[in-house]
Amino acid sequence: MTLAAWQQDFRSWLTDASDEAARRVGGDASRGLSVYQNNYRGQLIECLEHSFPQVRTLLGEGAFLHAAVMHINHHPPHAWTLDAYAYGFGDTLGVLFPHNPDVHELAWIENALAEAFVAHDAPPLPLNTLASVDWDAARLRFAPSLRHRPATTNADSIWSALSNDAEAPESEMLDAPGGLIVWRRQFVSCLKRVDAAEYEAFLHLQENESFATLCDLLVERLGDADGVAKAGALLAGWLGSELIVGVESI
Repeated sequence: MTLAAWQQDFRSWLTDASDEAARRVGGDASRGLSVYQNNYRGQLIECLEHSFPQVRTLLGEGAFLHAAVMHINHHPPHAWTLDAYAYGFGDTLGVLFPHNPDVHELAWIENALAEAFVAHDAPPLPLNTLASVDWDAARLRFAPSLRHRPATTNADSIWSALSNDAEAPESEMLDAPGGLIVWRRQFVSCLKRVDAAEYEAFLHLQENESFATLCDLLVERLGDADGVAKAGALLAGWLGSELIVGVESI
């Protein structure tokens, strides 16, 4: 047996508990192989527990462990770092809890906060540069740490309470869907729920970075005065939150 074949069999034993692979490695090694497999699975469970502490609290120990084991059984590690192992856990939760959007959104929040923390650095746009901007030709660049998704539940309130060791509110659907945005501000990952109008503006700027076209969209929705005022308020809020890192001309 070549070293490459031995390594492949060892990996098959770790990920699939393949009896055939174990026999090829060596029948007298079964006890030692079990130790390695238990250690492998234990480390992956610990990784998921560390990455999703609030999901674990919301689900309870038993349900979370069941979800973690199912994820490990179907999704072996695919990257050189365990930090990346958590990225697909939300999909597993979606399969196991298809009627619990609060669980899906809470898992997304925890994963997005972790991703934002290690995203590329980009200094916020200096406010003293705004006076020289031609807003009719301006394209906004958001922080590379920005993550977003639709919000249908109060998962952000649940995350906030659990993160502060407080009693979580009952899970509930929002009266009106909006959006969740996550980004890093200096050295802190931030979470904010936005209303439907602001989330639509985010989605528009992901496809078309032109601030002028955003103004046109808001004027069409709200009328001239209210549309322009809304665009200005959104811009001021994004600048104050250090979400915008650059303005370029079209």
